[in-house]
Formats: sequence, C-alpha cells, structure tokens
Amino acid sequence: MNEKITKGHRVIFHVDMNSFYASVEMAYDPLLKGKPVAIAGNVEERKGIIVTCSYEARAFGVKTTMPLWEARQKCPQLIVRKPNFDRYRKSSQAMFDLLREYTDQVEPVSIDEGYMDVTDYAGPLTPLQIAEEIQLRLQKELLLPCSIGIAPNKFLAKMASDMKKPMGITILRKREIEKILWPMNVGEMHGVGAKTAEKLKTISITTIGELAKGNDYQLKHLLGINGERLKKRANGVDTRPVDPDSVSEFKSIGNSTTLPKDSEDERLLEKTIEKLSSSVSARMKRKSVLSHNIQLMIRYGIHHTVTRSRKLPNPIEGESAIKAAAMFLLRKHWDGEPVRLLGVTAQELVEKDDSVKQLDLFTFQEDAKKEPLHKTLQDLEDKFGKGIIKRGIKNKNTADAGSKAKITTSFQKDFLE
Repeated sequence: MNEKITKGHRVIFHVDMNSFYASVEMAYDPLLKGKPVAIAGNVEERKGIIVTCSYEARAFGVKTTMPLWEARQKCPQLIVRKPNFDRYRKSSQAMFDLLREYTDQVEPVSIDEGYMDVTDYAGPLTPLQIAEEIQLRLQKELLLPCSIGIAPNKFLAKMASDMKKPMGITILRKREIEKILWPMNVGEMHGVGAKTAEKLKTISITTIGELAKGNDYQLKHLLGINGERLKKRANGVDTRPVDPDSVSEFKSIGNSTTLPKDSEDERLLEKTIEKLSSSVSARMKRKSVLSHNIQLMIRYGIHHTVTRSRKLPNPIEGESAIKAAAMFLLRKHWDGEPVRLLGVTAQELVEKDDSVKQLDLFTFQEDAKKEPLHKTLQDLEDKFGKGIIKRGIKNKNTADAGSKAKITTSFQKDFLE
C-alpha cells in the first residue's frame, strides 16, 4: 500500500449499510426505488412499530420505533412491508462476500455492518479508492447503498461512517479528533448509551471533549472499568484488532443435566428447561453476549439422542426468551418417550456491545413495555448496589430450602470459560 498514505498506521474501514432492510426490499422490487418505504411488524394493525425506513420516508419525519399509525399520519403515501429475514440474511452474506474480495480481514458485527483492515492491501488502489470502489460495487451489483468510515482504528472508523449518510465516505484522522469529535454531544459517541450519558451529566460531562479530559477517579467511580475505556476512546485510542474469527469463535454457551430418573412428566421437563435456561442466561450476561440460535438436546437412552435448534430473528440473552425457544423445540420434537437428559445451548453468539438488535413488532413492544421496570431496577441498583432487587416472589414454604441446585455439566465446550 502507498506508504505516504498509511505512514505506518493501520487503515480500518467501517462499512455500514444504509436503511438496510428497506434497501433490500427496494433491490427486490425496483418499483419501490425512490419512494417512502418502511418495514414494520403487524402491518394491518394500528399498533405496528416501524423497524426501519427509507430516507425518502425520513424526509416526512418517519423514524425507527415510531408507531405505524403515526408514521402514516406523517406520510400518507408510506409503503409498508413486513420483515423478510431470510431475504435480509442472503443480502448480508452477499455484502460480506464482496468485502472479502479486498481482504480476508473482515469482521462482521451485525447483519448490516462490519469492519475491514486494509492496511496490508497489496493492490494499486489507495484506501479512499478502495472505499469508493466498494461503495460503487455494492450499489451496482447488489443495489444496496452504504456509508464507509476510514480511520486508524475501529472506534474512529465507526464514528466516521455515521457522519455522512446515505452513500457517504468519511476519513477521520487522529489529529482531527479535537476539532471534529470533541465538540459533539457525548450521547452521540459510539459506546455511550442514553443511561451512560445521563450518568456522565452528573459529573458535568456533556461533550466528547469533556469526557476525553475527564477525571480518572470520577469516571471509574461512576462507570467502573468502562469509564477508563470510554475516556481512551474519546481520545482516539482503540487497539482492538479487526478479527475475522470473532464470530466463529463465539460458538456456544450450554448446560445439560441428567434427570434423577427417566421421565415423561412434561411439567418436570419444563422445570428442568427453566433451570437450564436460567443458567445459560446468567453465563451469557457475564460474558456480555447475545444468541441468534437456541439448541435443545433430548436424550432418551444411552444411545438415543436428538438435537434440534431454532434460528431467531433477533438476538436474545434473557432467561424467559431462552426458555420459550427451548420449550418450542421440546413440544415440536419430543416424541413422548421417557427423557433421561436435557440440554439447552445458546449458539451463534455475538458480543452485546457490537450487536445491533433487529427490531420487529413483537420484540420492540415487549422491550417498550418493560423499559419503565428496567429503569426503576437500574436506578435502585445504581443507588443501593447490584443485586438489591430480585425478580419473582419466593414461596414462604420454600424460602429456607436453599438456593437452586448448581448445574455445572456442559454438553458442549464453552470456549469463553
């Protein structure tokens, strides 16, 4: 690569597809091109929620997570489609295959975005020319628009890709951080959510620049180790490599247990799955990962084992969601014979910080309903300490019976341990 351009530094791209779901629908149906298009669940009902929308729809004030009835008020000519996840996955695969034509250092972080390390690219193109060619090819070959950020590390590349949409290419150099990034609201910084931004306000930090100059002790006291990490990012420091194996390395987190005796009691099987789901969920939360696939193993005898899995449209980590997927598999695939062993495994894991939840009507509305509860619990934990509140009510007859039996047997190796 041109030494004058790289100057010994890494060259990282963040490729972010623009209005991905809506763009895929336009690619599939060219008649939608240039029109206000939205993807939403329960299209026929007023309570539907906008998952994503085209830039033509955004011009009318339509936004992600907006109720469908409100979106139609703002844009009466809005064209609404239901999510087609199989179609989106195929387009995503084609997109990443194209990126890998330039380098094998490609790290997908969600269905519609990923990082590239083109530092060692040996072709005749400069980094800017590579980005321009990728953007042009994605538009021409897949009919999909994208924005690309170019920077010396992943954090800055991610920030750069957000600066010009749609169809933008932005170069962000470290020497430009003070001028470009520091004046921005801290809530606009990648890795800083609404709750973290509110916490930072309590110590008079409202801009990225103020975070970059923040007091180390205050930040650690307020945010723990994450405070130190965010300050480094605000100063443009991010040593994380682009890791093409990160997705495949996060293989699974699973637990299994052998029943006291072979049983065909569905209530006992459900209770067992509930315990396994709780264990798996707790381990996932400790590792800060989400799962796109839940697997259930049913063993009837020494030599008869059935393993089935369910692909999920959105990543999950909660006990109830894991149990629901596992119970679906049990009811569908259990043949009614006595069961000796059950196992629940979360597969296709992704890091929570890098995962973008692909909303549909059902998951969004459930999240929205629970948000006030989550906020109350978070506020209490912030004030009195983590674990001060436990969900559920313990039966007075079992209060002294001891905690749940600890399940430690894993039927699949959890590399994270």
